[in-house]
Amino acid sequence: MAENTEEIITITGMAEEIVYKNPDNGYIVITMDIDGVPETVVGTLGDIVEGESLILRGNYIASAKYGRQFKAVTCERKLPTTAEEIRRYLGSGIIKGVGPAMAKKIVHAFGEESLDIIENDPKRLSTLNGISVDKALYIGTEFRKLCGIRTIIEFLQRYEISPLTASLVWKAYEGESVVNVKSDPYLLCNDDFGVDFSQADRIANDLGLSPFSMSRIKAGITYVLRENAAAGHTCVPRTSLTEVVCPLIRVGEDDFDKALFEGIEEHLFVSYETSRREYIYLADYYNAESYISKKIATMLKLSAPFTKDYSDDIAGIEWEDNIHYEELQKAAINAALGNNIFILTGGPGTGKTTTLNAVIKLCEAKKKRMMLAAPTGRAAKRMSDLTGRPAKTIHRLLEVDFSNKSGKPKFKHHDKNPLNADVIIIDEMSMVDTLLFEALLRAVKLESKLIMVGDSNQLPSVGAGNVLRDLISSKMIPTVELKEIFRQAAESLIITNAHKIVHGEMPELDNRKKDFFFMPTAGDEDTAKLVIDLAKTRLPKTYEYSPIDDIQVLSPTKMGTAGTKELNRSLQLALNPPSRMKKEFRFFDTVFRTGDKVMQIKNDYDVIWKRGADNGTGIFNGDIGIIYDIDVSNALLFIDFDGRKAVYTSEMLGKLEHAYAVTIHKSQGSEYKAVIMPLTLYSNNLLYRNLLYTGVTRAKEILIIVGTRDAVVRMVENNKKTNRFSCIKDMLEQEYGE
Repeated sequence: MAENTEEIITITGMAEEIVYKNPDNGYIVITMDIDGVPETVVGTLGDIVEGESLILRGNYIASAKYGRQFKAVTCERKLPTTAEEIRRYLGSGIIKGVGPAMAKKIVHAFGEESLDIIENDPKRLSTLNGISVDKALYIGTEFRKLCGIRTIIEFLQRYEISPLTASLVWKAYEGESVVNVKSDPYLLCNDDFGVDFSQADRIANDLGLSPFSMSRIKAGITYVLRENAAAGHTCVPRTSLTEVVCPLIRVGEDDFDKALFEGIEEHLFVSYETSRREYIYLADYYNAESYISKKIATMLKLSAPFTKDYSDDIAGIEWEDNIHYEELQKAAINAALGNNIFILTGGPGTGKTTTLNAVIKLCEAKKKRMMLAAPTGRAAKRMSDLTGRPAKTIHRLLEVDFSNKSGKPKFKHHDKNPLNADVIIIDEMSMVDTLLFEALLRAVKLESKLIMVGDSNQLPSVGAGNVLRDLISSKMIPTVELKEIFRQAAESLIITNAHKIVHGEMPELDNRKKDFFFMPTAGDEDTAKLVIDLAKTRLPKTYEYSPIDDIQVLSPTKMGTAGTKELNRSLQLALNPPSRMKKEFRFFDTVFRTGDKVMQIKNDYDVIWKRGADNGTGIFNGDIGIIYDIDVSNALLFIDFDGRKAVYTSEMLGKLEHAYAVTIHKSQGSEYKAVIMPLTLYSNNLLYRNLLYTGVTRAKEILIIVGTRDAVVRMVENNKKTNRFSCIKDMLEQEYGE
């Protein structure tokens, strides 16, 4: 059959050998007999077994390592018909408890009628030696279940919905799966299945269902609210929601209002009114913000009024450590010790760490049990380095509960099993999103002290919400903002320019005697070339920096010549070129190579890692690692994430990307010796002040901006705060206001 990468081709044959199978997501590699010719087939096809007759649709692809393969998009199964095919099929282990010997016995007795008897009259199997009536009925039940699962898999595959999702649908509805989906395709859009609205809409359209059904409109509302949550909003003004949903799914406002009301009655959505407008939430986000406001209000009410003066304790530390705290630092230490909940904020070089270390020392002197945490592994490591105390990620602090099968992260520490700590300190609070903060608060005892540290001028969290800024702007939580730049920090142009940027002033770009450099270029291509030259040659030669460990390229955008996608391709070639000594694995259009620097781009709670004798689970969004080995034949990558060594199968690679260059958003909570930041006018919509500020403050020793002065000017002048819809501030006022 001729090779074709565009046209959809149909092939029919029998599965001869299962070469590789991933039971978690249904990805499989099989050898098929196509008219006597063996063909290698790959795809996410579900639980295929040897001996099955298959009708596959897809096209041929050429793999540099594996040669020609047929990449199947859809799969229809035909039950085997000949006695030999049935024997192989039953003997493959497809039904638990039926092996090759029992399969041979069944087929010898019933021949080509074997499958029909198993499905419709399984008691007849009990006439055979070794098969009891219970065993016979069990075989029949399992076979009918198997047929049902495959029916829903085949139905959903027509709409490019994975076998994994189909299996989740089967778990929910079993034998009624296809009937339920056909009667209401939009049930696939709920959180348990996560099917995109457009896919469900396509099924409904093919089935001739009404475009004005309430289930369709509710699914459309859910889709828009989810998209807004992905953009950072925990809720949306009702008027804005109406203006987006109605034209998007082509319904009138009356139908929209009716569906919204019905969804609120069913607790899919929640309406919340402030003095200004009405907001609509997905239930999870409303519940999270409502809990946060109630818990904080309770902690504030239980917190004794700040009356005690800790000046003597502070003076003791000053004398003991030969240090002098400025007045705002003393006020911060006092407030941290005197309140159950406290926020310490301020920019770089203002003494947050020095202040925090004083609080820690005084708490330890009072024999307080302390826990320190930050949102990411790198942020936790930095916190540990700066304080000299162990710090964990928030996820590890709360401990992921793997007995939970809901598909959503749940934690072992919560309301009924709180953290055993007197003082809990969270650093890099600007990165903490609403759902994670809710989970953290649930694990904090009311009598515990919660100290939050962060810089509200940094970019907000990747997840929905703007927690730190909302809490500060409420003016209800005791907060101290450190403002004075200390003398040693003031010698750094990185720090002084960061403060200029946050106040809307142009940074000093022409001083080449310090640690902040601006290198102008004529355009995007020149910018990219200079970035590569700096990372590969100039900085390593001048400062003896490691291009992998010490230097990080940060870009505002993924796209364009100076965006992370193109820069990663170029930097990989420059810093880790192919050689006979390096192993490679191709994943679609990406080549992973031993020595590559990679980043996890989605939380994965199931990844198992080892650090010496220590074992753990979970690699999270933003974690950076190095590929230290590849098992090409078994498609396995071995990655070291700062000492945590994990094994990645090919199906997990969709959560990885190269990290020679990363977006400024992804760099939050990290610090690098040298940062190279390409800034051009390509990404005009991303040129705003706190993005520049966040990128600048990631540099520890050297920052080099490469690009155009106009891009820097535009970012400084654009004080576009990352405004996000949220009602925490209003809810706090309602719970604790005057």
